[in-house]
Amino acid sequence: MCKGLSSLPSSCLEKAKGMRVKLSHLAEIHHKQKVQDGKVLQDLEALLNNKIGLQAFRGFLRSEFSEENLEFWLACEDYRVSSSNLQKIKAGSIYSQFINPDAPLEVNLDAETREALLSVTDSPCADTFDEAQQRIYSLMAKDSFPRFLRSHHCVEAIKAL
Repeated sequence: MCKGLSSLPSSCLEKAKGMRVKLSHLAEIHHKQKVQDGKVLQDLEALLNNKIGLQAFRGFLRSEFSEENLEFWLACEDYRVSSSNLQKIKAGSIYSQFINPDAPLEVNLDAETREALLSVTDSPCADTFDEAQQRIYSLMAKDSFPRFLRSHHCVEAIKAL
């Protein structure tokens, strides 16, 4: 039968104590990371920079048939980091997909912003879409993101983190 811990050599007891301390430390780190990951979903900017959060948000928007804002924002991010020789091509794609009237994924921009963008169609520069992207970001932050936080998509993403 078991004689208890006192029958174990002291070297085993010391190793066990050391392992217990290490496991406790790892559990604490894991808990802190989980809390931090959960906070990722409480801030739109952090969510957009987190792969799992972004996938969950995209799924939520798709379920509401409103993913065009996110797709536009992502296209603008891609445009911003592209080389200048690719920017003209990507700008044309952004115009045709999101900006032009009757675009397949037309975003909801005010007339002034849309006209400003259409007026520089032939000569895009690095910051061409900055204002429009910020307006769409604000729209997502005020409208779809709060709904996302109350959705099952958010709950599932938190579980996955």
